[in-house]
Amino acid sequence: MNEQGISRRQVLHIGAATLASSALSDVLAGPAKAYAATAGAGGPLYFARFGVDETLIRGALAAALSKGGDYADLYFQHRVGSSFMLEDGSVNRAFKSVELGVGVRVVKGDQVGYGFTEDLTREALQQAALTAAAIADGPSGAPPERFHVSDPKASRYAVKLRWDDVRPEQKLPILNQLNERTFAADPRVKKVSISFNDEASVILIADSTGRIVEDFQPMTSCYLGCVAEQNGAREQGAYNVAGREDLSFYSEDRLTRMVKEAVARTTILFEAVPAPAGEMPVVMAAGSSGILLHEAIGHGMEADFNRKGTSIYSDKIGKPVAKPFVSIIDEGTQPGARGALNVDDEGNEVGKTMLVQDGVLTTYLHDNISAKHYGVKPTGNGRRESYQYAPMPRMRSTYMLPGPHKKDEIIASVKHGIYATNFTNGQVNIGAGDFTFYVKNGWLIEDGKLTRPVKDVNIIGNGPKVLEQIDMVSDDLAIDEGGWTCGKDGQGVPVSQGLPTVRVASITVGGRSGAKRG
Repeated sequence: MNEQGISRRQVLHIGAATLASSALSDVLAGPAKAYAATAGAGGPLYFARFGVDETLIRGALAAALSKGGDYADLYFQHRVGSSFMLEDGSVNRAFKSVELGVGVRVVKGDQVGYGFTEDLTREALQQAALTAAAIADGPSGAPPERFHVSDPKASRYAVKLRWDDVRPEQKLPILNQLNERTFAADPRVKKVSISFNDEASVILIADSTGRIVEDFQPMTSCYLGCVAEQNGAREQGAYNVAGREDLSFYSEDRLTRMVKEAVARTTILFEAVPAPAGEMPVVMAAGSSGILLHEAIGHGMEADFNRKGTSIYSDKIGKPVAKPFVSIIDEGTQPGARGALNVDDEGNEVGKTMLVQDGVLTTYLHDNISAKHYGVKPTGNGRRESYQYAPMPRMRSTYMLPGPHKKDEIIASVKHGIYATNFTNGQVNIGAGDFTFYVKNGWLIEDGKLTRPVKDVNIIGNGPKVLEQIDMVSDDLAIDEGGWTCGKDGQGVPVSQGLPTVRVASITVGGRSGAKRG
């Protein structure tokens, strides 16, 4: 998992004929307009402009089911994004990316066949469908005779102005303002780099039950990094924000916070000392420390790992996995959050999933396949990076509920330890549950007080053991606003995360063995 300002899928393409057929502003018109334009006319909403109708969908599903698959679905996606990068005081890079295509999935038992194409013609869809159908071997199934449109029950992206309607000259002042403010904030700042990204995506899912679901999904992110110099030494730091929001997301308060945090995280490093190494208590600060849940715990609760018996939580349903005051939720319902969704990438409604309640593991994160395997309802966690990938169980926004303690009480309880405040990356071995985090900023805790800043600290542990070792949880839950991207099996999806201040009684800190411990 990483926190970044620039999308990993930076350069995408679309056939010239498609671009020529529609003006960009028309192509990105919201689904609401398309509903009215195509209702009752046999056109499946937004994608009718690309020649996608019920006949095309029915034919592709017929080919997908022709080899005996139990289930098939089509995932259409049209995504347009733009990016601007500022360095050395000027915007020196800018580009627009366009993506259009469809993925065809066929499910037979627990097996999945998948094909995709950027060509939305009947012939191309038929070929992609037959590629996916090769997973099965049996009598052909019939496609649905009729389709029904299932509108999302909620709208969690309150976008008043679509990104395709925002001109570059409306975005560039944000970059210039951040640049000027960051230099003005501290004379030690010598270099500023900014990336600004926005995206408008429309998806349509049509499946062999006859359901059609469409959703318009905006996204924006902005990364502010700076390099500072003091007495010949250089340090760098950053802060970034992201959300399914429009231009109003970049409010005065948010821009001020970005500058303040980026500069503070950078300049404090001049005072930082090496962290001690060894086993010790670690206090995780509220907010971005939610990476602890995401990497160490969340991935292990994704149902595909448990269905295959590779997760350490495979036999833990209904059993205590943490202290009674620990409860963990994954949800997609936070309005405007980076991890928010109206529907998942299988067309299922999303909600809140209580993973751990009062210390007991209650369920896993399910897509359609794992839900069928376990005999439960999907939890709305079927996600994919794009039409080029099949969905699988993925997190959305994962966080721990507030607990009975206070932040100051937790810090005061530690004689020698680390207070970790800013995480930049992490990874986990799902099977064993072993993980590592990189802590960019933190503090030494000595005799119950924060004394000296530390930097570049590695925290190493085992997810289930660390979950058991969480022995204090504060009441100050914070959901981090950064641009987190979760990686799994080569796919990246946007997520959110959060945590109250928590104490892990004992965990391995990879600092310097010779560093003073107080």
